Amino acid sequence: MENKEQKIINEQKMHNCDCNKARDEKISELEILKQSIEEKEKQVQDYYDQILRLKADFENYRRRSEKEKKDYLEWGKEKILLKQIGINDVLQQALKSAKSGNNVESIVLGLEMISKEFSKMLEEEDVEEIQCENFDPNICEALDYAESEEEDGKILEVYQKGYKMNGKLVRAAKVKVAKNNKDKMDDKK
Repeated sequence: MENKEQKIINEQKMHNCDCNKARDEKISELEILKQSIEEKEKQVQDYYDQILRLKADFENYRRRSEKEKKDYLEWGKEKILLKQIGINDVLQQALKSAKSGNNVESIVLGLEMISKEFSKMLEEEDVEEIQCENFDPNICEALDYAESEEEDGKILEVYQKGYKMNGKLVRAAKVKVAKNNKDKMDDKK
């Protein structure tokens, strides 16, 4: 009987040992999971901190870019205004000359100086006059049509010059366009 009892006790010990072993394994797994969760929480917090810093850096960049853009626009305006002030000086001299004398030649000379100064300013700003002999709706605006011996679409008169800046249309030329009347003459015959 002792043997049976001993065997039962041994089995219980083994069973308890197995249970203890299983319990220890579960506790060990639980500890590993807790450590993993803690590491992931730290990682999440690090990512969150990085996002906050990136957001702040982006806001600073945006504000700085807007300020720089505003500064560049102001600088560009100032540059153009200085050129226009120079043209205004020439215009005032021409007016002074016109008021003081009856010399038409000096008035014409003053106007030519103003025109040259203004053309020089436009050239420095890469503004070029549109040159066109035939009507092109992409760069011209037809204000008037006139019957003419010229071919259809030929520009007869430029009312207002057109301009491009760096290849981009700034203002379309306003023109009078020829409408050929040969077809009407042929119909009458």
